[in-house]
Amino acid sequence: MRILITGAAGFLGSHLCDRFLAEGHTVIGLDNFITGNPDNIAHLTGHDRFSFVRHNISNYTYVAGALDGILHFASPASPIDYLEHPIATLKVGSLGTHNALGLAKAKGARFFLASTSEVYGDPLVHPQTESYWGNVNPIGPRGVYDEAKRFAEAMTMAYHRSHGVDTRIIRIFNTYGPRMRPNDGRVVSNFIVQALKGEPLTMYGDGQQTRSFCFVEDEVDGIYRLFMHGDSQPTNIGNPNEFTVRQLAEIVLEITGSKSQIVSRPLPEDDPKVRQPDITRARRMLGWEPRIDLREGVRRTVEYFRGVVR
Repeated sequence: MRILITGAAGFLGSHLCDRFLAEGHTVIGLDNFITGNPDNIAHLTGHDRFSFVRHNISNYTYVAGALDGILHFASPASPIDYLEHPIATLKVGSLGTHNALGLAKAKGARFFLASTSEVYGDPLVHPQTESYWGNVNPIGPRGVYDEAKRFAEAMTMAYHRSHGVDTRIIRIFNTYGPRMRPNDGRVVSNFIVQALKGEPLTMYGDGQQTRSFCFVEDEVDGIYRLFMHGDSQPTNIGNPNEFTVRQLAEIVLEITGSKSQIVSRPLPEDDPKVRQPDITRARRMLGWEPRIDLREGVRRTVEYFRGVVR
């Protein structure tokens, strides 16, 4: 297949480029580097089945030749990024999704939307199933990301129903691993970088809020299976094993051997108190579930960060 991946220089996008190339496909990567990192795809320079276009998908987009699939992963995706780029976040979720869907319609390509567990907001249902509609504050600071993704899901389903576009929607839960940016503001990278630098680990609130952490290798496998064998309905892909943020901090300290202290800071507005995917649908439809436990995943991620943190 000939595949277009938007956000190709991002954390997940770059790993997807690797996976699709490894499976024998041809990949066109697209990114404007607003949060993507050219180093993430530098190793693909000269690959005979990979090409790259520097472009903002929120603007008119043309790609020459046939396309069999479009994976739309372009978007700021961590709080520090979408709070710094709120309008760009809203644009890529709306205009960017519209442009990518229009391209998929024109090319007769399968369209894959990277949505997020943030569509569930601060959930009143636990764990979160795909049938849950969410509890989101549309005008809070996180609304620029949450509502951009909710709109993107609605647009994707509209193109599926009205134009017959073959679509997929993934709801991604906290993913971590090599190629995360040291300063992206996500809890795993924050804790690891702080621990390696001997700085206090910044924990928001009392640390009893929960998250479910999926190692990037598992996440990418779920994405690939969903693209190849899924259907049009939203599908959770994440690790259902739930940990408190304090437990994560303790695991990072254990694996790094750091003597850093854990310090508490006020909880950000609208920060979800719980987050855990119900992956029944992914298990049944795709035969997928994560294999790498949190300690092993953190160990691999720490190895990566030891090479980039100074």
